[in-house]
Amino acid sequence: MGQILLNGIVKSYGKEVVVKNLDLKVETGEFLTILGPSGCGKTTTLRMVAGLEEPDQGMIKLDDKVVFSRNDGVVVPPEARHLGLIFQSYALWPHMTVAKNITLALKEQKISKSEISDRLKNALEMVQLTGYAERYPSELSGGQQQRVAVARLIALRPKILLMDEPLSNLDAKLRTEMRASLKRLHRDLTATTVYVTHDQIEALTLSDRVIIMNEGRIMQEGSPYDIYHHPANIFVAEFIGDPGINLFEGKIDNGKIKCSDIEIPLPENFPKNKGRLIVGVRPEKIEVSKTKKNGWQEVVTGIIQPTGANTIIEVKAGETPITLLQNGFITLPENSKLWINFEHDTFSCFDPETQENLRNNVG
Repeated sequence: MGQILLNGIVKSYGKEVVVKNLDLKVETGEFLTILGPSGCGKTTTLRMVAGLEEPDQGMIKLDDKVVFSRNDGVVVPPEARHLGLIFQSYALWPHMTVAKNITLALKEQKISKSEISDRLKNALEMVQLTGYAERYPSELSGGQQQRVAVARLIALRPKILLMDEPLSNLDAKLRTEMRASLKRLHRDLTATTVYVTHDQIEALTLSDRVIIMNEGRIMQEGSPYDIYHHPANIFVAEFIGDPGINLFEGKIDNGKIKCSDIEIPLPENFPKNKGRLIVGVRPEKIEVSKTKKNGWQEVVTGIIQPTGANTIIEVKAGETPITLLQNGFITLPENSKLWINFEHDTFSCFDPETQENLRNNVG
């Protein structure tokens, strides 16, 4: 059990419509991430599932139970929806120990003392906080406080977890550690999880399925692989990926796509009468050589950014800027010559007017 269904959800604040006729189904046990920029409607959607906000229109079901229906006048309060919630703020009681913060909700449910003790022990073990039960929140680091919030959910054992940017207050190292903890939590509890974030790394690493929202609408939904490699439109293509996707405007000419100072091979089975289009190429999909190769295009380097395992290289072909991503720690003098090659069928083509991915409808 743990299915979530939203049908025809609309939510406004004054004259501003923040969620527009949203339909969404989350399967039992699925890890779904809602990803998008600030103001896209993702947090509002999560809060409506939790019962913290009421839609203007539509219906929400948790399993077979309708918890909200504007037409039927059904409004089930948050405490009766049996959900687990983690927010950006840790929401810990500062005057209570770790143990009391974790077990407070269990005591209110009249669970036996032995069962509470077992759940507390298990929860602390799962978040690697054994031995911290009698500490207070002020005695913990930010990462440890967030783990206490996670442990509270583990002890509660809900069938549905709702998480609203729970890692945004943590530093980079802790975010990486907590991503692994949350993935283990989802696996061990087999709970349906809805995770809201603006961080694409969290979405790609945690999710079974990703939904990208913008201006209150779903722009694309699919697996992390499909979202990254087959973006439905330019908005999705630009929102996903670090460094960002290269976009070149050009036209089909003599079996190739000519984009100002570069040429890109025409994809197989692609109509040759499409006229102008925008080509999107991920930086890691461009082949690079330090020596001249027949048929490859010469470029000149600009800023080089080694990140450790990878290096971001900014180059120009004539006046056309291109971003490359290469494995390894690379150092090159500025204005060095490189040669690049666009791998066949590893890029997207977008309609300049609709901004939709043309290749999704080809072949």
